Amino acid sequence: MQRRHFLKNTALSVGAFTLLSKKSFASLIADPTYQFKPLRNNVGMFAERGGTIAWMANKDGIVVIDAEFPDTAPHVIAELQKLTDKPFNWLINTHHHGDHTSGNIAFKGLVKNVAAHENSLTNQKNVAAKNNTDDKQLYPDTTFSKEWKIKAGDEKIHAYYWGAAHTNGDAMIHFENANIVHTGDLVFNRRYPVVDRSAGASLKNWAVVLEHAQKQFDKNTLFVFGHAFDPQKVTGNMDDIKAMQNYMEKLVVFVQAGIKDGKSKDDILKATSIPGVTDWQGNGIQGSLGAAYDELTTG
Repeated sequence: MQRRHFLKNTALSVGAFTLLSKKSFASLIADPTYQFKPLRNNVGMFAERGGTIAWMANKDGIVVIDAEFPDTAPHVIAELQKLTDKPFNWLINTHHHGDHTSGNIAFKGLVKNVAAHENSLTNQKNVAAKNNTDDKQLYPDTTFSKEWKIKAGDEKIHAYYWGAAHTNGDAMIHFENANIVHTGDLVFNRRYPVVDRSAGASLKNWAVVLEHAQKQFDKNTLFVFGHAFDPQKVTGNMDDIKAMQNYMEKLVVFVQAGIKDGKSKDDILKATSIPGVTDWQGNGIQGSLGAAYDELTTG
């Protein structure tokens, strides 16, 4: 997705971000090609093309969540280096898709460690082998199965995996003190989502995963989404998590009813909306419908 919006049109809270100098503030406003802004407690976001990035820069060092593409990752790296001369300690991938991990290579020789769910690493390697792009990858050297925690200076970072959803390797990453969560592609805010059945996606469990998120986090949690229909709405709150859960639940119910009524996959793919869902937009509804049909008929 292209996100061509001037930073001066975004809500930038300078006072809340202790490391942002006047010089770096001026440089951010001067660049019109991407969003790079602090959110709270030294945690911020970056969005140019592909999956949204979250970042943290404190006195201990830098942590980056996701990496977009090889040509956009250097932009977030450069902006972070304007904020601090501290090292890049961690790069964490929410899942394996190329718009979140192909930019990993830009961090080679720069970041100390790369982390992801164990299935994400497997998927990334499988895709690279299929496309003969192994030499263009920077793979995670640290993996986890259910949960994973690290301390990064005055921040605690906690990764959660609640099972298959968008893929079989999606994790949410929580900056606990800032109370900011990167959802990865577990949330496409008001945009029809990609469903990667080739990588173990589960639409039925996707809603369950989002229910876990609502129990784990709270009304004050700020979420950074993987994608959004409106590029300026890649951050949001618990209501957006509930809305995404509603989409997944209504999608499954709608397709189940169609199958029960004897409709073919082609019949179901003719739908242009899902009953009970009024605020999802863009292209891609057929991808959701087709994936739901396949999952419900073949498992």
